[in-house]
Amino acid sequence: MSLAPNLPARDVAVIDIGSNSVRLVLYRLEGQAVWPLFNEKVLAGLGRDLSATGRLSPEGVVAAMKALRRFAAVLEGVRPEHVLVAATAAVREAEDGGEFCERVAAETGLIIRVLSGEDEARYAAMGVANGAPGADGVSADMGGASLELTRIDAGRVGKGVTLPLGAFSFGAKGFDGRKVRETADRRLGRVAPQFAAPRLYAVGGAWRSLAQVHMALSAYPLKVVHQYSIPAREARDTARFLARQSKGSLDAMPGVSRKRAETLPYAAIVLEALIDHLGLEHIEFSAWGVREGLLYDWLADRVSDADPLLAGCAALGARQGVSPALPGSLQGWIHGLMQPLEPIFSTERDGQLVAAACNLADLGARLHPDHRVELTFDQVLRAPIPGQSHAERCFLAAAINARYGGPASTPEPATIERLLGEEARKRARVLGLAIRLACDLSGRSPNLLANARATVDGGALRLTASEGFADVLLGEQTRRRAKALADAMGLELSI
Repeated sequence: MSLAPNLPARDVAVIDIGSNSVRLVLYRLEGQAVWPLFNEKVLAGLGRDLSATGRLSPEGVVAAMKALRRFAAVLEGVRPEHVLVAATAAVREAEDGGEFCERVAAETGLIIRVLSGEDEARYAAMGVANGAPGADGVSADMGGASLELTRIDAGRVGKGVTLPLGAFSFGAKGFDGRKVRETADRRLGRVAPQFAAPRLYAVGGAWRSLAQVHMALSAYPLKVVHQYSIPAREARDTARFLARQSKGSLDAMPGVSRKRAETLPYAAIVLEALIDHLGLEHIEFSAWGVREGLLYDWLADRVSDADPLLAGCAALGARQGVSPALPGSLQGWIHGLMQPLEPIFSTERDGQLVAAACNLADLGARLHPDHRVELTFDQVLRAPIPGQSHAERCFLAAAINARYGGPASTPEPATIERLLGEEARKRARVLGLAIRLACDLSGRSPNLLANARATVDGGALRLTASEGFADVLLGEQTRRRAKALADAMGLELSI
């Protein structure tokens, strides 16, 4: 399915005023694709004193106001189509939260929507579900003052609950791991039966830092946190390791900022408690949460539903591409080659990945030919496109590597071989070589492509042309491209 952008590009900004961080993200919408163009945060710590005083931290208010004045100036300069401003647990629960909102409005012109606990849980889960279609389990969004748990059933957002299990909710007398665990057990115990699930989608900056630490400790080669998935036992081991570290040791760890080191031990212990209480088997980290939930809620009546992987690949490919009709033509042309093959991920998912690869087929059109392989490979592997596992990222990157004539080893063999099995690597190469054959024999013209056909017949790859088109389409270069594809498929070539 080709999803070329069908709406003009426009910008939408989201300001998220959390209990620990204050963040502005400016999103560029290209049809149904969403790109984060600008992302700035300040770890203000608004909720740092909340459990002790019932009020916002004075130092946090100073830091938050400074950040919000800057954000307002940025927005005045870029003038996005729409601005969404939301505050979560700290502002919601503080007795001076209303006063803070009034001050923000007076000094910056920003009107804050204070989310209820139920709203916060729902938007966090909406962000997860839109960033990972088909998500199934429970989302857990841990902020500075609260933890939101929400069921997600096959992408559908269900019931949620908010709990006082943010890093600042345990008191301000210093970190005591045993007391934090006792509190977490007590508060989780009352709701655990409602949220038991094999998979947890972890949302929040502290858990993203935990994921980055796990990546570093395991020498993981792909530094993309979104949809990074690990067994619960490994998450438990990492959580226990982090809970035992001194603040100085945490400060020195990759992916952990000085201010994040303060909250990371709490997040580690809460994650371990969740693993025990919910019977978790896998932890998947999500970079999408409340902000993206707010964005998609606003978008709901403005664009049709679309798979974010297909939409993102369509927008990325169209940015460099030449023919908007080419992706759909390619997908139809290679269907007969790919459809009979045994599924790699699943029959449905393989079809979606074929469509995504076809959307990317012209990605290197405006790149220097000496560097197309490396540049397109890296873009596909690391593009901020949601809705794909890390193995699927590698699959698409390997396919595009083959599409532009790269060797089977790819530019990053260690990454691809670690995250993608041998059969999947072979299939990605077949897909890429099929796209290369189709593009080169037709000159990327859908009309010419329609006059050639590739089929698998017994043990042979048969390439034929419509009457009168053989001399035009089945030349020497076509023969070379077809031979490479036949060899990759273990077939003889018949032209």
